[in-house]
Amino acid sequence: MAVLSGKNILLGVTGGIAAYKAAFLVRILIKKGANVKVVMTNSAKEFVTPLTLSTLSKNEVFSSFTEEKDPKSFKEPKWNNHVELALWADLFLIAPATANTLSKMANGTCDNLLLACYLSAKCPVYYAPAMDLDMYKHPTTAETFEKLNSFGNIQIPAAFGELASGLVGQGRMAEPEEIVSFLENDILKKLPLYGKKFLITAGPTYEAIDPVRFIGNHSSGKMGYAIAETAAQLGAEVVLISGPSALKLENDFVKIIRVTSAAEMYNTAHEYFGKSDVAILSAAVADYRPSEIASEKIKKKEDNFTLQLTKTKDILASLGEIKKNQFLVGFALETENEEENAKLKLKKKNLDLIVLNSLRDEGAGFQTDTNKVTLITKDNKTLPFPVKPKKEVAKDILEFIIEQTNA
Repeated sequence: MAVLSGKNILLGVTGGIAAYKAAFLVRILIKKGANVKVVMTNSAKEFVTPLTLSTLSKNEVFSSFTEEKDPKSFKEPKWNNHVELALWADLFLIAPATANTLSKMANGTCDNLLLACYLSAKCPVYYAPAMDLDMYKHPTTAETFEKLNSFGNIQIPAAFGELASGLVGQGRMAEPEEIVSFLENDILKKLPLYGKKFLITAGPTYEAIDPVRFIGNHSSGKMGYAIAETAAQLGAEVVLISGPSALKLENDFVKIIRVTSAAEMYNTAHEYFGKSDVAILSAAVADYRPSEIASEKIKKKEDNFTLQLTKTKDILASLGEIKKNQFLVGFALETENEEENAKLKLKKKNLDLIVLNSLRDEGAGFQTDTNKVTLITKDNKTLPFPVKPKKEVAKDILEFIIEQTNA
């Protein structure tokens, strides 16, 4: 999954035998693309060294409000700002969370740096309990859990298994892989497009003239790929039908189907449309194709060469005819009478939204990393946006769709 990629994760490590698993936890989080900083209690350092966690996280590890003063240095020790650490984090994970630390968290005790970070945190806080069987079953522990959960903290349930004491039962900290999976699934379920299926088309189509040549256009696919990636980051399950493009996209929530011609894109779009909640057709599909495709390369003989063209099937209009509950979005790239032509296309093809851009606008159109669009709804309301990077344009489009579909 890419859910944790780019996330700032503050990992709190407390003094239990399960603290040794923090090294594995940091390693997995880093592999997932997260940025990790570690704050430890002093007792946690008896089970795993700060050097280990610093090496794995590639960040300084914090365990006290000030650095230990170097007797050879005349500089005052640096203050470790718990507020800055807490505000840096997109999420705060405390693993292992001992009975002692959990009780302090529940009652507002603040006698170490980790607890100061907890009390300053504005981000979601997850905790993975780790304690012996009888401690886990004690009534005060149950009260602690209830109190912490009522504050909005999220518990990662302890596992059943052999404990450090030799007893067998619940209280063992969840394995690092299980903790990371819990984080990913919990974050995913809270995303605005979770459970939604998106169909997106991107790029040009190439219509063959002979085995060597084709009719195409200058579309790079950047806009469609940006929409697909952003939709996936917002929790959607995406099918991206891509015409010929050099772009790559690696995301577990995006299935890329590569096609070449308008006919291939038409067939694939119809295959997936019925299962989609939202369809966004941003591809620059060829309007015409050669009536006949030469089986051999056409030799250059005459000064003039005539090519007979046939109209391709209109993918957008055909989906508009069969749509039921889908939210259907089209794109209009115009060079004259932009808004008027876009509104005609919107109505004629039974769309819910059309995204208009003009080749006259600087920073818009093919091959660029930016775009300038105007959103037009089926009741003819217009919403213009300034020139922005295509990833930001994708976000604007998707936020509008979320607003419309949740209304």
